[in-house]
Amino acid sequence: MTTTFSFTLNGARVDVTGVDPNTTLLAWLRLRGLTGTKESCAEGECGACAVAFVVAAGTEKSRLVAVNSCLVLLPEVAGGEVWTVEGLAARDGTLHPVQRTMVEQQASQCGYCTPGFVMSLFANFHAQPRLPARDAIAGNLCRCTGYRPILAAAAALPAVANDDVHADRLRRPAPPLDAVEYEADGVPFFRPTRLDDALAHRAAHPDATVLAGGTDLVVETNQDGRRRSRVLSLGGIAELQRIEERDGTWSIGAMATWDRIAREIGDRVPLLAQLGPLFASPLIRARGTLGGNLVTASPVGDGAPVLLALDAELDVASARARRVVSIAEWFTGYRKCALRPDELLVTIRVPAAPPTASRFFKVSKRELDDISSVAGALAVWRDGSGVVTKARFAFGGVADRPRRAIAAENALVGGTMDATSLAAVQQAASAEFTPMSDVRASAAYRTAMIGSLLAKFWHEVAR
Repeated sequence: MTTTFSFTLNGARVDVTGVDPNTTLLAWLRLRGLTGTKESCAEGECGACAVAFVVAAGTEKSRLVAVNSCLVLLPEVAGGEVWTVEGLAARDGTLHPVQRTMVEQQASQCGYCTPGFVMSLFANFHAQPRLPARDAIAGNLCRCTGYRPILAAAAALPAVANDDVHADRLRRPAPPLDAVEYEADGVPFFRPTRLDDALAHRAAHPDATVLAGGTDLVVETNQDGRRRSRVLSLGGIAELQRIEERDGTWSIGAMATWDRIAREIGDRVPLLAQLGPLFASPLIRARGTLGGNLVTASPVGDGAPVLLALDAELDVASARARRVVSIAEWFTGYRKCALRPDELLVTIRVPAAPPTASRFFKVSKRELDDISSVAGALAVWRDGSGVVTKARFAFGGVADRPRRAIAAENALVGGTMDATSLAAVQQAASAEFTPMSDVRASAAYRTAMIGSLLAKFWHEVAR
């Protein structure tokens, strides 16, 4: 174990010594005097704490992604490359094009949220292709300026100049992440680069907190001050980040981020493509992982209904053995899954051939960056005459765990998608769930949404 690690901050190497691994990147930056990175919600909702990471784009180049620094434990950036708003202007004080355009469009009033907007737009400025302006700032909240001038600034960004220093940097590979064995304040932090090493550590320390992105786990630390006594980070294991098609199946590493899944699979898995833009924000998607979403086992996790509808299989491993778990058997209770104390989720596999028709629907108070009240992933397979040969209707937010409406599926198989079958499926589905009431929705509303989402699906795909 070592008590020191280093990373690159705004183009210069910095050393970190003796800092508790539970410390967030945001907290450390502000203690260092880089207070342009703001602290507000501490749960990834507002984007005031946004910074940019340099990450791999293939093997020869790199790219910038904006992330919420409030949700990154400091040792996670060991060996990495981080930019904050203080590092964007040139040494002679010349503003970065994003900063200049924000000024020209009068896109700042109190200024508290402005650095976060700047960092999201900085990453998008160098993206190929760029996201539409509205999407690029979907994870950033402004409480006083109003979005019109901010959107105007986002839309008015110029092309990247040939001599842009950041563009030149992105033509080179991202820094490789080495193994980290760091300890401070009695808290060991282990980030291996080999799966076998992670599994050995898991076997030896089943009580260790497994970090797989941290967009959910670090929220708990920020909200209640929960201090982890040992952390096993999976962020350095390349094997867990692979996305590839093999033998008619997509194999997605548990540490693949939602951002990478959207970019690399795209529209080839329609349900995942529909889910992508509705899953949190670009800032969260750049860090949140598919495996973390499944192991968290939230009843309102948006990834679960999609994987249930696709009959996904999960590869899990321990130092002793490997096994396959059907997604239908994965969720065992409220925020509980079938993973054993010495196991890690390794791969998620879904068929490459899509259903005949499928839709992902999300019901929430906000269109973007919100937790679902109800989520539904609906899929049917039909033969040439329109007869349904297979159906999968999966919902989140209507039970103590994500679940399929199996009776409703059986009510449709062998028939066609007409008004009579819709009524039968709606009745069967509503009888299968007993939703609860909470701050997001009442039980009655959730029950009504089950029937409404099925009707919407019929309207869109029945022929």
